[in-house]
Amino acid sequence: MNLLMIIRVAFRALVRNKMRAALTMLGIIIGVAAVIAMVSIGQGASASVQAQIESIGTNLLFVSAGAQNVGGVRSGTGDTGTNTLTVDDLDAIKREVPSVSMVTPNVNARSQLVAGNMNWNTGVTGVSEQYPEIRKWPVATGSFFTDADVRTAARVIVIGQTLADNLYPGADPIGQDIRVMNLPFRIVGVMARKGQDPQGRDQDDVAFAPYTTVQKKILGRDRVQIAFVSAISQDATYTAQSQITDLLRQRHKLTASEPNDFTVRNMTDVAEAANETSKTMTILLACIAGVSLLVGGIGIMNIMLVSVTERTREIGIRMAIGARSSAVRSQFLIESIVLSLTGGAIGIILGVVLSLVIPAFLGWPTLVSMMAIIGSVLFSAAVGIFFGYYPARKAASLDPIEALRYE
Repeated sequence: MNLLMIIRVAFRALVRNKMRAALTMLGIIIGVAAVIAMVSIGQGASASVQAQIESIGTNLLFVSAGAQNVGGVRSGTGDTGTNTLTVDDLDAIKREVPSVSMVTPNVNARSQLVAGNMNWNTGVTGVSEQYPEIRKWPVATGSFFTDADVRTAARVIVIGQTLADNLYPGADPIGQDIRVMNLPFRIVGVMARKGQDPQGRDQDDVAFAPYTTVQKKILGRDRVQIAFVSAISQDATYTAQSQITDLLRQRHKLTASEPNDFTVRNMTDVAEAANETSKTMTILLACIAGVSLLVGGIGIMNIMLVSVTERTREIGIRMAIGARSSAVRSQFLIESIVLSLTGGAIGIILGVVLSLVIPAFLGWPTLVSMMAIIGSVLFSAAVGIFFGYYPARKAASLDPIEALRYE
């Protein structure tokens, strides 16, 4: 018998027992669908976390004031009572650290914003003109303020979408005046909608003004709580972190035995930690789903052994009229592979459908992985070969005379 004939005989044997073949494939179908769906959920969660981290900004470092030790009492990072970080420090970082491309101070204040007969309490954040580029946060309408506005402490402001929706419903806020601490500010831009941060806070409920304006005209104090620093590349973030630390220790005249009175945090660490966590979760979900594939493979072996027993006389007749052991072995092996590959194909379709349906019903992000699909196909074939070989070998090793006597 040639290979084509063996395949035809194998298919004919499976078609004779449609219900049994379908139930046998069910384990593979569920296993493959579960693997694809679980990997899609894991990769979707990973992509969502990465997108949230990237929304903060790329190649980003945080330089915070604080960690000051006075009489044995240490203040926290970003503490409003400490003045360990100054604008001069940030200018020095920009000027003397070659691995840094951009720097912006971040000065926070809280105020009631009044526009006509509407008012809204929100945070007013003082930053430099480089803030949108550092944070990868574009302006939707209008424009961001300029370096000249920062140098002259101009009363200009850029508002978030939440403020635009609540203070200027149905109207264009660009060019309008808004009062902050009873001082008139001119709105020059509206930021693009950003949504909630990982903690659930509304990132669009904010207003931005030149940090010099916030320091001099709103807070009345010359202090910097935190700064955003952008390295020249992601690989340079660790170099920048080390160089910034060395520079600030030198500028703050700290001895070798004194701890830092500032903090430098690297967002790359956060991204890598989140990525590793997501990878671990994806692998765990895939392994749990993979158990279904293993169970499905055992089901195929069980049914093929039953099939060998049921068809003992058939095998004896084939071998008696000249069929070789290799042809009998190939027939049962191909039956097993066909079962697993057919189940795998149906499982892939079901898994992709589940991956597309899950976000609509459960709200979980998913990302269909081609690697998971290809891996499922290969694994299905491997299951068919591995779990089908023993029954096929058993069929091929039957003694034709004993097989003909079998009832």
